[in-house]
Amino acid sequence: MKSANRLIGLTGGIATGKTTVSNYLAEKYRLPILDADIYAREAVAKDSPILQDIFARYRNRVKLPDKSLNRTALGDIIFNNPTEKLWLESKIHPYVRDRFERELQHTKSNTIVLSIPLLFEANLTDMVTEIWVVSCDRSLQIARLQQRNDLTTKQAQSRIDSQFPLSQKIALADVVLNNDTDLSSLFAQIDTAILHNPNLSIKFY
Repeated sequence: MKSANRLIGLTGGIATGKTTVSNYLAEKYRLPILDADIYAREAVAKDSPILQDIFARYRNRVKLPDKSLNRTALGDIIFNNPTEKLWLESKIHPYVRDRFERELQHTKSNTIVLSIPLLFEANLTDMVTEIWVVSCDRSLQIARLQQRNDLTTKQAQSRIDSQFPLSQKIALADVVLNNDTDLSSLFAQIDTAILHNPNLSIKFY
């Protein structure tokens, strides 16, 4: 399955800047990006088997008038109930792993980026050769998430707290990219990381 020399597992906390990093790697270095978020959306697409399981469990609480998924309503359920979160992940994570495995079969490149927000939570670390974590200050993370998803502070905090702690992700990373300041600083870190010896750990603080 792993034909590439480098399989970069790009992860981090929610709203820390993973998409900015993956977009830069795609645009500047022309690297293929395999995105777990895209596969997770596919998993709950309209009329999909997993979506039908979700509707059977939560009924109209998470169903929009057009019979698609009300993501905000589902988020309010799973980010406040660990049991429900585990149930949903048991449906989506195997689908996401399968999609990665199929894409890796025919993605031809010496370096491939696997953008996986839940790299640790979904136990997908075995699929990559190195782990990059995008980090930022918690207050900045909350503000970015509120602005991006139009959430209250409490909603943003619950989504952050539902994930593997960012400090633990940093401890397990081969590369840590600090996204506390401006894009030029972040991009400089990415340039260093993509060109460095992948057997060495580098962390920016």
